[in-house]
Amino acid sequence: MGINKINLRALELDDLEFLFKIENDSKFQKISSTILPFSKHYLEKYIMESNLDIFLEKQFRFVISIENNNPIGLIDLFDFDPINHRAGIGIVIINTHRKKGYALESVKLIEDISKKDLQIHQLYVSVGVDNKSSLNLFKKLGYLEIGVKKDWNYVNGQYIDELLFQKILSNE
Repeated sequence: MGINKINLRALELDDLEFLFKIENDSKFQKISSTILPFSKHYLEKYIMESNLDIFLEKQFRFVISIENNNPIGLIDLFDFDPINHRAGIGIVIINTHRKKGYALESVKLIEDISKKDLQIHQLYVSVGVDNKSSLNLFKKLGYLEIGVKKDWNYVNGQYIDELLFQKILSNE
């Protein structure tokens, strides 16, 4: 599935090096609450199992790719709740491809997939108050701030708040 220059696709074994780099990057670990590094063996196993049914696993990771299937980021649906028709989303774009509109287009695509294919009524996202790019992205896309998790994350020796955003995809 693609809009303009991007495509969302499932993880493939060819993505192992890319996934290894992202999952072990200290900048991304702070937003995923990961402390210990991931091995290539563990991530290879994860890739092999990542394409299981979202209705069983309650999550699905998409690779954001551009021309020649080149991966530039990841966007996840997690905490998928088919009974209440909601899910959380998370997104990461590598530094060399930021500020080019890829995150905006990726979230629009995941919203479309969520609504049309998964009958998701609402999406939510948690964003640290220090993550200005993500705050701007989700506000621009119409996500409403619905709560604050006080002192939620411990980053660089201090506690920071995390904001909770929600978007209703349909009124049906």
